[in-house]
Amino acid sequence: MHHRVVIGISGASGAAYSVRLLKLLAEAGVECHVAVTALGRRMLFEELEIKKANPEALVGGDLAGRVVIHGDNDFGALIASGTFQHDGMIIVPCSSNTLNSIASGLTNTLVQRAAAVSLKERRKLIIAHRESPLSEIDIQSMAKLNQAGAIIAPLSPGFYMLPKTVEDIVDFMAGRLMDQLGYDHDLPVRWTGSVNTEA
Repeated sequence: MHHRVVIGISGASGAAYSVRLLKLLAEAGVECHVAVTALGRRMLFEELEIKKANPEALVGGDLAGRVVIHGDNDFGALIASGTFQHDGMIIVPCSSNTLNSIASGLTNTLVQRAAAVSLKERRKLIIAHRESPLSEIDIQSMAKLNQAGAIIAPLSPGFYMLPKTVEDIVDFMAGRLMDQLGYDHDLPVRWTGSVNTEA
């Protein structure tokens, strides 16, 4: 099987994370199957002025051939089936609404259905949650999904690489998510050790 990943984009703020990760995956030669919720489409427009979530708008024309967009109400899509093999699914950004729906077993959108399929097929599911603070319901849902085999990877960038721009912060999390998916990258996310200032 060649490398392919399922990407869900929901309505939490954080469009830059999803677009950056998509581009990194496409550049790495990964086949990206994308589903965007209605609120995710609104978020892409409000934060990045992406009017239509198509491959060209998300990753650019040169990489568009590596991105497949599935309608979020298309329950006959490939990614809705357990027979569709992939390296993993990541929801980035993941809203609390999507988080809690998946934890409750709801499949009202293709993103939710694809996540449920990933869990039942014991495939990697990464939840890149972005909302803060967390409610008790969010925490319980995270625990429930963790127990079911999902990886909870909040979009909480580190600052030990001394970022200078918003793009640096986005790259840090995109690199960490590439790590979780198991793909190589050259983004500066590796801690190399601290200097002992007390010596």
